[in-house]
Amino acid sequence: MTDSLGARFAHAIAAKDEDALRAVLADDVDFRGLTPGRTWEGTGPDDVVEVLFGSWFEPEDEVERVIDITERDDVADTSHVSYRLDLVTPTGPRITEQQAYYRGADTIEHLRIMCSGFRPR
Repeated sequence: MTDSLGARFAHAIAAKDEDALRAVLADDVDFRGLTPGRTWEGTGPDDVVEVLFGSWFEPEDEVERVIDITERDDVADTSHVSYRLDLVTPTGPRITEQQAYYRGADTIEHLRIMCSGFRPR
């Protein structure tokens, strides 16, 4: 069975796999993100990759374990995936959770993510 679009998105983030992330994003994906201290926005896979792998997850951050990936029923044309990750960062062990709402059939065209931030474990 093939993973859903949301699960593929979550796995790409957990693996910090830029190519896999780009593969699930539409060329003109409309992106907005919210972290505890800032809002983020962009258009296109380059912007999403830059925010997620250039700002939210630093190169030194290592995902140790995917704790959970959960998908819920769609709300009309909008799908939802949440994922929780155990990480090791230069400042110590952390945990984070992100909630993503997205639209698109074959690729994600509209993406909204809210992040808990990296919390101490």
